[in-house]
Amino acid sequence: MESKRQQKFAGVIQEDLAAIFQREGMSFLPNTLVTITKVRVTPDLALARIFLSFFNSANTQSALQTIKLHASEIRYKLGARIKDQVRIIPQLEFFIDDTSEYVERMDKIFDKISKEERQKESEE
Repeated sequence: MESKRQQKFAGVIQEDLAAIFQREGMSFLPNTLVTITKVRVTPDLALARIFLSFFNSANTQSALQTIKLHASEIRYKLGARIKDQVRIIPQLEFFIDDTSEYVERMDKIFDKISKEERQKESEE
């Protein structure tokens, strides 16, 4: 369970990173929209885990690798934005948020179950 402090700090990071990706994300990933879906911060606020979603990207793994290659530059830009609000700038870890893929997979499973039940009812 995250504390209020962690949640507030994660919100600040999410908002500022979103602005960074919106303004300067095209230099990292042209023609790709990067969305920050979730930010989790450790209790000591030294590490931030950022979950990203990519739109208009053929290969999300290569997009994630590109972001990871530019992580120090992104951290520097984040630090320039939040330096007056925090004592330390957290290390950034980037992950793919696969929630939408999970939801799609579950929908397909439920549809399949629903079709099987309808077929059984029609056979009886």
